[in-house]
Amino acid sequence: MTQEKQKLLPLLPLRGLIVFPYMILHFDVGRDKSISALEEAMAEDQLILLCTQKDPKIDSPQENDIYRTGTIARIKQLLKLPGNTIRVLVEGIKRAKILNYIETEPFFKVEIMEIEEEEDESNTEIEALMRSVKDQFEDYVKLSKKLSPEILTTINVIDEPGRLADIIASHLTLKIQDKQKILEAVTAKERLKKLYAIMSREIEILEIERKISMRVRKQMEKTQKEYYLREQLKAIQKELGEKDERIAEVDEYREKIEKLNLPEAVKEKALKEVDRLSKMPPAAAEGVVIRNYLDWILSLPWTYETQDRLDINVAEQILDEDHYGLKKVKERIIEYLAIRQLAKKMKGPILCLVGPPGVGKTSLARSIARALERKFVRISLGGVRDEAEIRGHRRTYVGALPGRIIQGMKQAGSKNPVFLMDEIDKMSSDFRGDPSSALLEVLDPEQNNAFSDHFIELPFDLSKVMFITTANAQYNIPRPLLDRMETIYISGYTEEEKVRIAIDYLLPKQLKEHGLKRENIKFSESAIRKIIREYTREAGVRNLERQIAAVCRKCATKIVKGENKRISVTAKNIEMFLGIPRFRYGMAEKNDEIGVATGLAWTESGGDILAIEVSVMKGKGKLTLTGKLGDVMQESARAGFSYIRSRASEFDIEEDFYEKYDIHIHVPEGAIPKDGPSAGITMATALVSALSNIPVSKDVAMTGEITLRGRVLPVGGIKEKVLAAHRAGIKKILLPVENKKDLEEIPQNVKKRLEFIMVDHMDQVLKHALVKKGET
Repeated sequence: MTQEKQKLLPLLPLRGLIVFPYMILHFDVGRDKSISALEEAMAEDQLILLCTQKDPKIDSPQENDIYRTGTIARIKQLLKLPGNTIRVLVEGIKRAKILNYIETEPFFKVEIMEIEEEEDESNTEIEALMRSVKDQFEDYVKLSKKLSPEILTTINVIDEPGRLADIIASHLTLKIQDKQKILEAVTAKERLKKLYAIMSREIEILEIERKISMRVRKQMEKTQKEYYLREQLKAIQKELGEKDERIAEVDEYREKIEKLNLPEAVKEKALKEVDRLSKMPPAAAEGVVIRNYLDWILSLPWTYETQDRLDINVAEQILDEDHYGLKKVKERIIEYLAIRQLAKKMKGPILCLVGPPGVGKTSLARSIARALERKFVRISLGGVRDEAEIRGHRRTYVGALPGRIIQGMKQAGSKNPVFLMDEIDKMSSDFRGDPSSALLEVLDPEQNNAFSDHFIELPFDLSKVMFITTANAQYNIPRPLLDRMETIYISGYTEEEKVRIAIDYLLPKQLKEHGLKRENIKFSESAIRKIIREYTREAGVRNLERQIAAVCRKCATKIVKGENKRISVTAKNIEMFLGIPRFRYGMAEKNDEIGVATGLAWTESGGDILAIEVSVMKGKGKLTLTGKLGDVMQESARAGFSYIRSRASEFDIEEDFYEKYDIHIHVPEGAIPKDGPSAGITMATALVSALSNIPVSKDVAMTGEITLRGRVLPVGGIKEKVLAAHRAGIKKILLPVENKKDLEEIPQNVKKRLEFIMVDHMDQVLKHALVKKGET
């Protein structure tokens, strides 16, 4: 049991510290109130109450800021220190509880109740608690490095349970709240239980700390061992005159960087990456990424450029050697060279060559590079749908690489190559991004001097690159991209041009490829013309080259078999080599037909003729359109139909024909989609012919858009359409008046063989297209 006595004592609030009975310790006092309390205690019986503040940060604590239970202590010694500070040595005597605060100035004076401990009768539970607490304290001392093992000797001789709990609690490193709970426990039994619970938790924490410490120590020992062995290896290699592979690699990179004339920003970035590599363990996965990055940086032509050949005459000669015709493109290259002679610094032109397949767009780019004595790089954009194909992947991804542009620049090895981007109209986009948007920066002369690739992460100058793009159709190229390029349209070749190309370029090339000589095979001009007319139908010369190659193969077989040493290929025997003709050459129609008019169409492979048929049957006025016609073409047919209804009497057609007859308009080759307004006047002519029973001349072809008032509007693709008409043997072509300017593009030899009639109204079209009675 405990006994309680009341008395008055000065109070000294402690910060971050708890004093237990039987505990001797010293601490420093600096607050004025605390010094006054010490002086009062020394003047009386040297006794003072030590209570702990709840919050140690408070400088001037109030009554509620101090715990109510504390320890009465005897002041053993005072020592004045500089700075108005006193060092006090005290000895804890017994517990006490504050009843009232009597004074608060100049120090705290409190009325207290002493808590006297009576000797508890020894019983089995307290004995067991004491043993458990001693065993736990022994474990705690072993795990904790802060306590000396000698303290166990002192603890083992203590028989009083209350004193044992207080002395052990005073030696533990605990939170203030935990120590205060032990101090507030009045009976020894309660104190031992709380102490046991707190020590169990602390021992568990110390066990975890010990495991962590051992794991860290083992790792450190391993690292230190590796470092020591590595240093030994370095010393041995130094003695033998050998270099560490990693150091040698880093030195090699630094040497390369110093030798190359890199821009300052690039050099700084490269050296930074080399430093990272040197500090990295040899087996680190990121080391491979850094090496790959450095290899790419050091292989790019940051400053090296080739010297241009600026001789216009030589360039012109080379371009003519490689390609026949293509006047516009050749003129543009010669203009560029002329300006380069006058202005030394000039941005590279960005050209877009648009034309049908087989006209030589791709090979022309290679020829331009040869004429300028520049490096040549080609990338195909057909089917590219990922933005990263252009800009590259970020280095965080496994297997990351730069985009096609930077790869092409590495392949070129100079910063001013001729860079061909083939099939720019065949790109597409999906969830991975839009590559055409990424090309906006590449093909913009105002931006491409600092092109940023996701992998390289450094600005690369593309301003001196001559970019040439190719496309079959302009409408597939996104408008912002098309706006950044200078478009040069390459139309199909005429028959005369194809003959010249075959004789001067294709035939010598195929003879060489097949191991034949001029004396082995003789190709007549008439044979080439027959191949062009009856075995190919194209704007370019790709199929023509294939047919010549087929003839060469047949000839080579005959020569090897010993059948002939010299073979002559003529128009008469060409079928022996190529079989029966595949296309009909000559008149579009053999006879003047009622309800059949010949139109002209533009296709991606050049131009073509289109026979439009109209059939009139008894019915209820139904208009049927067939031949896989697009919306625009169907609307043109309906516009022509409405125009004829409005002027039926003038064309000698029954005014109520649209109620009595069903009309069917068909455009042959029904599997091929057709669209556009240019067949408007052709369909109207065929309708008038069918309804009036007047035939359409077989020698006439036409193109133009029709309005409801019968006006004829201009259309595009005139050159290709005229060439198609010339190939088909048409003699007279009806064109809109506003397309007269386009006739300048037609070769003179074609113009001479055709008669051009410029029309602006449907009446003029019918006048020339319909065969009058008595005419043949």
